[in-house]
Amino acid sequence: MVHTSAEAGPAAQALISIVIPCYNEAANLRRGVLDEVIHYLAGQDRPWELVIADDGSSDGSLALCQQFAEAHRGVRVFALPHGGKPAAVYGGICEARGDIVLFTDMDQSTPLAEMAKLLPWFERGYEVVIGSRGLERAGFSLGRRVASRLFRMARGLVLLREINDTQCGFKALRRELAAELFPNLSFFTTQSAHTGWTVSAFDVELLYLAQQWGVSIKEVEVEWHNRDVSTTKGRGKSQFMRESLEMARQVVAILRNRAAGKYRRREQSRC
Repeated sequence: MVHTSAEAGPAAQALISIVIPCYNEAANLRRGVLDEVIHYLAGQDRPWELVIADDGSSDGSLALCQQFAEAHRGVRVFALPHGGKPAAVYGGICEARGDIVLFTDMDQSTPLAEMAKLLPWFERGYEVVIGSRGLERAGFSLGRRVASRLFRMARGLVLLREINDTQCGFKALRRELAAELFPNLSFFTTQSAHTGWTVSAFDVELLYLAQQWGVSIKEVEVEWHNRDVSTTKGRGKSQFMRESLEMARQVVAILRNRAAGKYRRREQSRC
């Protein structure tokens, strides 16, 4: 069911789909993140829908999301086979019906209200508008801040020099464009099994591919504070090191793909 504000009128602004991937988010769900999301959306004149894509959660997250959807109109929940974060985001995009899709993290470290900073740029002709956490990264440990800065510097030397923050999980795209971009990511074209909350550096490749296709991209600084209380996605230094190594590997893979000419625009079936 899609919510449309009564004040918006039949010829109102384009429908926006909020896509939230979900993997073992029970702790965040129980602290009321979806209540925050729906409270913000309920006050909007723009027509909206909330799409939650569960990535095979094993901690009861799916049931919690389904209960929430039953109690709130405009919310749809889809149970997907486990495939990692990019698969969950893409699965949600495929179910979305809006002209614009915005994907955001369940922990709401970037509050959904920051959406108001992104959407006006679509009216100025941009097709991709992304959130940026700035340089401080509130809530990061000193080690993570240093590692994050090193990653940005290294990535910026070879890819996406004009973009400061590729990894902020708060991005909006034209839905038709998103449906065309995602199937061309290496995450999907390289068949492999994914265990745990596989994040990868899919954001880097997504933005690089969009850039190669001549898509206009706007980066907008948004509020960000680490609010993730989940304990079942993998945390601590070992998880951080695994993610860092995976992101480095992904950037190298992008460079190899670029050298092999794999980022030329291809026509593929969409969602």
